[in-house]
Amino acid sequence: MYRKQLLTRYFAEWVNTYKRGAVADITLSKYLMTLRHLEELAPSVTLGDLNRMEYQRILNDFARNHERQTVMDFHHQVKAAIMDAVDEGVLRRDPTRKAVVKGKQSREKRPKYLNQFELRTMLTALQLDDEHPNDYLLLLVAKTGLRFGEALGLTPSDIDFQTQQINVEKTWNYKDPKGGFAPTKNRSSQRKVRMDWSLCMHLKHLCDGRDPSKPLFVTEGKRIFNATVNDRLSAVCKQCDIPAITVHGLRHTHASLLLYAGVSVASVAKRLGHANMTTTQMTYLHIIKELEAKDTDRIMQFLSTL
Repeated sequence: MYRKQLLTRYFAEWVNTYKRGAVADITLSKYLMTLRHLEELAPSVTLGDLNRMEYQRILNDFARNHERQTVMDFHHQVKAAIMDAVDEGVLRRDPTRKAVVKGKQSREKRPKYLNQFELRTMLTALQLDDEHPNDYLLLLVAKTGLRFGEALGLTPSDIDFQTQQINVEKTWNYKDPKGGFAPTKNRSSQRKVRMDWSLCMHLKHLCDGRDPSKPLFVTEGKRIFNATVNDRLSAVCKQCDIPAITVHGLRHTHASLLLYAGVSVASVAKRLGHANMTTTQMTYLHIIKELEAKDTDRIMQFLSTL
């Protein structure tokens, strides 16, 4: 009976059973987008029809109009549901085994992060006054590594100026026209982030006279867009004659510079709110390998003194 069930219907029920209420709304929306793609690519494919050849055909069709990383994300989500069907005995064999992930050549992307000199130059060019609230937001992300939604969800009551700590316990749903507070990406994202005295002073000025329960960077009744803040950051970078990065690139910059400064991967993962160190290691693998090479030189230098 289950083998006659449509793949799209099975995936929809799987998402509702295992993902809805268990993952953040943003993550859930990605699963629902995958469902919409499946409905376009395989509207009549049943679980019984699903063999390696048919699954590869679905991946190939999706890859025609998407970059390889996007195809990889699509594959991982569909594969997770199919593996549950295999575990339940609905499918006798894994049709995703040895699947080949293809995709269009990636477009030239912006640099992901700045070096220390470039970041210092950019921060110096920020206009930290009442006319440029987004510049405070850029300073905050650069010095804490907060996600864009986490920074938008920050209220004066979330900042402990005595201990110089920011309490991250919610985000702002900036992708929804209605806005509103939303849960953090995962439980690990709920954390306390230490800040330096300079950022503390700037945030203190920003919080003075503000409603403790209202977000610092969102004006009531007015929607804020990621693109608007990215445009401001690009303008500052252009003014400083440094590579233009995104707000998320500031988060990468923060983590990268901490790693180069010798901060442990575990501490960086905790500060960024990653669910585990593996995420941090995979995201910054190129930096970690570079640091390992330097460590090898240090080890050899030390051993030669014994």
